[in-house]
Amino acid sequence: MNQLQLFLPCAAGVEELLAQEVVGITNTACRAWRAGVQLQASWRDAMQLNLHSRLAQRVLIELQHKPYRSEQDLYNAAAEVAWEIWFTPKQTFKVEITAQHSPLTSLNFAALKVKDAVADRFRHKFDVRPDVDTRWPDVRVYVHLTTDTVTIYIDTSGEPLFKRGWREDKGDAPLKETLAAAMLAASGWSGDEGLCKQGVPLYDPCCGSGTIAIEAAQVACNIAPGINRHFAFQKYLPFQAHVWDGLLDQAEAAITEPTAKVFGSDVSFRMVDFAERNAERAGVAGAVEFRGGDALQRMPPAPSGVMLVNPPYGERIDVAGVAGITGLQGQQLRQQERVQGNYQNRVQNRPQDAAPERDAGHAQQRGALHENIDEFGQPLRQSQPAAPARDRDLRSDTRDEGFADQPRDRSANPGREQAQNAWGEEASDFFPQLAAHWKKNYAGWTAHVLTPDLKLPGKMRLKESRRVPMWNGPIECRLFRFDMVAGSARGKPAVPAAPPAA
Repeated sequence: MNQLQLFLPCAAGVEELLAQEVVGITNTACRAWRAGVQLQASWRDAMQLNLHSRLAQRVLIELQHKPYRSEQDLYNAAAEVAWEIWFTPKQTFKVEITAQHSPLTSLNFAALKVKDAVADRFRHKFDVRPDVDTRWPDVRVYVHLTTDTVTIYIDTSGEPLFKRGWREDKGDAPLKETLAAAMLAASGWSGDEGLCKQGVPLYDPCCGSGTIAIEAAQVACNIAPGINRHFAFQKYLPFQAHVWDGLLDQAEAAITEPTAKVFGSDVSFRMVDFAERNAERAGVAGAVEFRGGDALQRMPPAPSGVMLVNPPYGERIDVAGVAGITGLQGQQLRQQERVQGNYQNRVQNRPQDAAPERDAGHAQQRGALHENIDEFGQPLRQSQPAAPARDRDLRSDTRDEGFADQPRDRSANPGREQAQNAWGEEASDFFPQLAAHWKKNYAGWTAHVLTPDLKLPGKMRLKESRRVPMWNGPIECRLFRFDMVAGSARGKPAVPAAPPAA
């Protein structure tokens, strides 16, 4: 099995990055197609790709490629494949089918014909048919139809490769590890000549359950992404345990001390706890630092470095923190303030014996600038004490404890565009505030932000130096690069440039 035709599917926009990775792993030329990479390689290379690829979704072996016109043609194509050299009739299998502009009216019926062909071949040769298991099959068969051709693959990966084997704790909308790796590669931080090798720190201020930071820490330690999981090829007939053990030994021997520091922080201390536990399982607990904190308040953990950010899109996660309080909560806060007599017109008439206690509380809430040092050893600006957040958000939850359990008014805050100030009134959007914070405190850093909003640079009033198309599941995104320089964002909204005179 020295000349196998391999196909590695990947997310759209990642093809060229994956092609570079494949060449680095196998030292074999490959060709990038839409949503995947194709190459001729050996069985050993297929195992190596499963073990070391951070960007591929699966490693598929092409077994058949020919024209078709009907479902019977699919049956004949599948029946010609020597399935008996890959698995036994005692093992279970599953057929999955995809199509682009196929003339067939029912993909379910097409998959059924392929399933029958596989089972019938075993019945003819061994007088027994293998069982079908749609949940946990030993073997996955993938069929792809175009207008006039059918391609049949056998999957060597099993579970998708983004499942590294370490994630047990996750938030509401976890980022896939393969996409996190693509962001690292597109930013120039990972790779043989990446900034990681030069010791440039990486920081994710919205780390959630730690996907980006943990992926980066494994890159910094040269830990193979598949070292902690099992693969489908381990159940196949060509599998040789001693060869696989040798590859694992090589991967373990290649692990090093981290070449760069990795930091992560999140508004939700619950998510920070998840991230720390995930890092422990991933073997990088000592290579990454996680802390809780507001993205608008957290100071840089190093003088310069790379930021990689996947902020909420307002689809499954809403913003929180100093710019994410909902309108309903703002009304409640205003009512609370009125009852307590904290407006200016009541301050003058309040009882004198209550003034010291109330003033002390307000002074504590306002905080002081540069009076404390954060966990990264940098000055920390404290605006308000943050209560532990319950969900993954961008910034610390500054809601009053009396309203911490109130339901969120999602009609008032459908997403990141409805950022509120401390009174629940419309404030400037989160992203201009974040840009101002970065320009003031993160000079010398490079920020990479993944977002589906193509107008994000205008909202942040920053000029992107690069944009890379990527897909986060079904969501089309861009990875924007912003080079931070000293200064602050403009105080007024960006105004579109006037059209040139005729």
